[in-house]
This record gives sequence, structure tokens and C-alpha cells, in this order.
Amino acid sequence: MDYRLYLVTDDKIANNELYDMVRTSVKGGVTIVQLREKTADGRLFYEKAKTLQSILKPLNIPLIINDRVDVALAVGAAGVHVGQDDLPCDVVRKIVPDDMIVGISVSNVEEAKLAQEQGANYVGIGSVFPTTSKSDADLLAPGMLEKIIAAIDIPAVAIGGIQLENIKMLKDRGLAGVSVVSAISKSKDPEKSARDLLQLFL
Repeated sequence: MDYRLYLVTDDKIANNELYDMVRTSVKGGVTIVQLREKTADGRLFYEKAKTLQSILKPLNIPLIINDRVDVALAVGAAGVHVGQDDLPCDVVRKIVPDDMIVGISVSNVEEAKLAQEQGANYVGIGSVFPTTSKSDADLLAPGMLEKIIAAIDIPAVAIGGIQLENIKMLKDRGLAGVSVVSAISKSKDPEKSARDLLQLFL
């Protein structure tokens, strides 16, 4: 699985704009896409996921669904991503097929180790920088990113406030990738932003 440039969608973007942004960002180098819908009801979430899956699957770009295991299963998504307040990883593992990717949000070594023990395929570590995309995101303690990466064997993806201006700070830190929201979704040229982010990180 290629986690290098992991796009998380912004639920404030209108549907057609969202689909166009995803298409163009993939052209620029986005390697994996997570659909995150914090306010949508189940039907709307499903419809959005189904449309994104129809866009991404022919391009061999994995679609990850945030929180909603049922939606991930319903559209045949590549995976599901859950937080610390959602279903535990080992429970998710019992529900989903063996080949489905399961990602877990973590902010300390204990959470990361537990995620690995319970069968997570990767962890999302954050927030690495201050962010406005997730209101309840706490900033990582100094040195915590390195401690988490050293403590686990599964891929680690940094998330939280990552922009063109600071992404170089995450280079050569042992990360499998970086996860971005506004750096691409609020860009006037998502394709160029994706390409620039990837070049700065690699």
C-alpha cells in the first residue's frame, strides 16, 4: 500500500467540487483517499462513497472510509479508518474482510502499540502541526512522533496542519506518508499542490 500522499476530504466542499478536486489531485500524485463526513447522514455518506469509489477504483487508488464500517463494506472500499472513540480495532477486524485495510488514529506510544497488536494496517499520528480541519485535534507532545514510529513496525502516516510550508520538516523521519486536508482541498490548483507536496516530502 502506498501511503505517501494521503488525501482526507473536507465535508464542507460541495459534491461536484469534491469529485473534481479528487480527480485532479490524483493526477498530481495523491496515492490514497479518505472520505471523511462528520455531519452527513448515512444515505448521503453512502452516495458520496459510491461515487468516489467509481472514480478511484479504475485508477487503482484506494478509498478509505472514515469511521463508518458499514459504508466501507457497502461500497467495497479498500479500507476504513477509525479514531480512539470509535469501534476498537480488534472489533473492526472481526467485522471486515481480511484484506480490508484498517487504520487507527493515535497520539501516543500506548495507542500505537495497541493498534498494531489488534491488527491495524497503519496508524495516523497527529496532530503534528496546529490544524483547523479537526476541531478536537490535540497537538503531539514534543518528540512523540519519533517515539511512536520507533515503537511500531506497521506504516505510520503523519496528519494535522500539514502544508507546503512545513511538510519538509517531516521528510526522512521514517514516515510512510503524510495526510493532508486543506493543503489540497482549499487549493486553487489541487493537481499542482499534490505534485508540490509529494516532491517536498520525498
